[in-house]
Order: sequence, then C-alpha cells, then structure tokens
Amino acid sequence: MQAQPAPGICHYRYTPDKQPLPDTKCTPGARNPAVTQANLKSTICVPGYTSKIRPPASITGAEKAANAKSYNYTGPMNDAEYDHYLPLSWGGDPDDARNLWVEPPSPDHKSGAGPNNPKDVVEAKGHTAICSGKITLAAAQEAITTDWTTALKTLGLT
Repeated sequence: MQAQPAPGICHYRYTPDKQPLPDTKCTPGARNPAVTQANLKSTICVPGYTSKIRPPASITGAEKAANAKSYNYTGPMNDAEYDHYLPLSWGGDPDDARNLWVEPPSPDHKSGAGPNNPKDVVEAKGHTAICSGKITLAAAQEAITTDWTTALKTLGLT
C-alpha cells in the first residue's frame, strides 16, 4: 500500500460548475516512466493495457480509505471513485500516490448510485486522439492535469 497524505491535509477544488478537482499539492498527477511518445503503440494504445497495470482492489481499497481521510471525504465511499488523476490510458502512473485521489461525485449524481465520473468521457476521447496521433502524449498529460474539465478544449478536441 502506498503512503497517503496526512489526514485533512488535502482540499478539493471545484470548477465554476462544481466539478471536483484534486488538491494540486497532494494529487498533481504522476507520469508512468515506462510510457513515452515513442512507445505508444506497444503500451497505452494496446487494447487491455490498463487492465494489465491497474493495481488490484486488495491494495486500492485500503488506499482509498486512507486517501478519503487525507481529503476529509465523508460521503458514501461507493459514490466516490479512487481515480488516477492522470489516466492510465494517458500514461499515468498506476501506483504513485501523487496520481490517485478519492474523486467525489459530480453535481448531478444520485446518492447511492455508485460513482458517476464525467471525466471518463474526457479520458476516452483523449486516448483516441493520442493513439491516432492527433495530439502528443505530453500535451495531453499537461492539459488533463491542469484541469480535466477543460482538457478537451485546450487540446482542440471539442
């Protein structure tokens, strides 16, 4: 299990439309050093790549509980997602605590319905653009770790 930031030290940020963003000091995102622009076709662009590197729930469950304390998240745990801020499919590090955060539900979430993560749509569109060569890996990584809600616009994908 990765060590997590101290309880209460991390603070959520929110966009004007109330989408959650992580604390940039606690969760700035972390790149997987094994993924480069030169090896995209043998790493993130291979179907099933993320399932091969994703940490098992036996590890992430305890990390999620500890990270929730770091962020003072008190909502239902099944409504939050322990999320890789820099997505695995964009070359994010699977294990680095600087890349993982308890992402609270979005504003339109129905309590008890499990995670609703509009960030997933951004991740899918960006992954397609990275693998097709429309955008570079570095530009994508910079855009999503700056603000996932504006990443597609920043990258010219909207």
